[in-house]
Amino acid sequence: MEITEKVAYIKGLVDGLGIDDSTKEGKVLLAVVNVLDDIAMSISDLEDSVDLLGGQIDYLDEDLEEIYDDLYGDDDDDDDDEYDGELYEVTCPTCGDIICVDEDMLDDGEIECPNCDESLEFDLDGILDGEIDE
Repeated sequence: MEITEKVAYIKGLVDGLGIDDSTKEGKVLLAVVNVLDDIAMSISDLEDSVDLLGGQIDYLDEDLEEIYDDLYGDDDDDDDDEYDGELYEVTCPTCGDIICVDEDMLDDGEIECPNCDESLEFDLDGILDGEIDE
């Protein structure tokens, strides 16, 4: 039973007892019942507002999730597009931007920095299995 229904039940009891405002006790009891009715209506309005806001928050959360997926990719749907090889970080000497490259890019020997378009060259002749030949 909701609070508005409980207050309505109490109002019915007061009406059934024939309590009126001709006595001091009757005035107090009717005033208390009226305050309870006002409180119950306020609570009911607040519950409706909370339900409405909850729905709006859920809607915004779904929109935010779509935006996040658009910006950063949806890992659940892009399993076929994931790169399984090893990535290396290279710092551009011109702009300081950190670029992730894979072995194929290193084997090509050259890439352009996506930030400043500087040509970055890789010389891997002296490197074998992660060690430098001296």
